Amino acid sequence: MKVIKYSNYTNRGQHILLLLLLVVFSACGQTKNTKAMKLNKLTPEEESVIIHKGTERPFTGEFVHNDKSGTYICKRCDAPLYRSSDKFESSCGWPSFDDEIPGAVKRVSDADGRRTEIICAACGAHLGHVFEGEGFTPKNTRHCVNSISMKFISDEKKTTDTAYFASGCFWGTEYHFMKAAGVRATTVGYMGGHTQNPTYREVCTGTTGHAETTEVIFNPSETSYENLIKLFFETHDFTQVGGQGPDIGDQYRSVIFYTSPEQKNMAEKYIGILTDKGYKVSTQLQPAGEFWEAEDYHQEYYDKKNGTPYCHIYRKIF
Repeated sequence: MKVIKYSNYTNRGQHILLLLLLVVFSACGQTKNTKAMKLNKLTPEEESVIIHKGTERPFTGEFVHNDKSGTYICKRCDAPLYRSSDKFESSCGWPSFDDEIPGAVKRVSDADGRRTEIICAACGAHLGHVFEGEGFTPKNTRHCVNSISMKFISDEKKTTDTAYFASGCFWGTEYHFMKAAGVRATTVGYMGGHTQNPTYREVCTGTTGHAETTEVIFNPSETSYENLIKLFFETHDFTQVGGQGPDIGDQYRSVIFYTSPEQKNMAEKYIGILTDKGYKVSTQLQPAGEFWEAEDYHQEYYDKKNGTPYCHIYRKIF
C-alpha cells in the first residue's frame, strides 16, 4: 500500500511539475517574442493605458469623432487593427468598431470574469473591451477602444512628396530645383554623415561624412520624381569624383538619397541609361537619413544675392 501511495504522489507531482514548466516556458516565449519586436517608445500617459491597462476619460480621445477614411493601427507596434469602414457612432465616449481586421485583436477575460478585454494580437497592447448584444449595428458587436492605444493612417492621397539630392555646392543645386515646375519648396542642408546637428564650418572640413544636400518638396500631380531625376543629372557633372567643378571635397560628392524603393529603382534606371550612353557615372545611391537644415544665410542663396550658379549649368541630356 505504501508503494502504491508513493507512486500516486510521484505521478501527481510529475504532472504538476510538467504543467509548471509549460507555463514558465510559455511565458518566457511570449516575453522573448515581444522583446524581439520593434516597439515604439511610449509616453507615460500612453504606458498607463497600453501597458498598465488604464482607461482614458470618455469623450477626450483623439479619434472619438474621427470620420476620415483610413486604418487604425497599434500605437505600440504599428500593427493594423481596425478599418474606418467598421467604425460607428455609439455615443459611449470612446471610438467604437463592430469588427476588427482578421487576426488583429485578441480577446481575454478580465480577472473578475465580468468583461472581455481586447488586446493587440501582435504585441499584447491593451486596447479596451468588447461588448456584444447591444444592437448598435447588424454585427451586434462593439469594440470600445481607447484612442491613445491607436494611430490613424489616412487614405487621403498624398499632396506632396520629398526628394533629396546632392550635386556639389547646395546653392547651385537648390537654384535649379526651386525654379522647377511642381516644386513646392526647397531647403538646403546636410545628409549622409555621422555628425549630429552639423554646422557649415564642420561640414567644410570634410570629416563629418555629410554631403551638401537639397531637400525638394514637390506635388506628384504636377511633376514626377522621374522629372526631378532628369533635372538632377542635367544640372551638374555626375562623372566627377570627389567634388563638383572647383569645389573639391567629399562634402561636394554627387548623391541621390532615396526615400523609397520606387525612388531607388528610378535612380538606378537613369544611371543605367547614362551608362548606356557612355557616361561613367560617379553618383552614389544612399537611403535618406536624417536631414540637417543649414544655416539661414544658405537658404535660397542665389535669389538673395541676385546671382547664378558658377558650376551648375543646365544642359539637356535626355
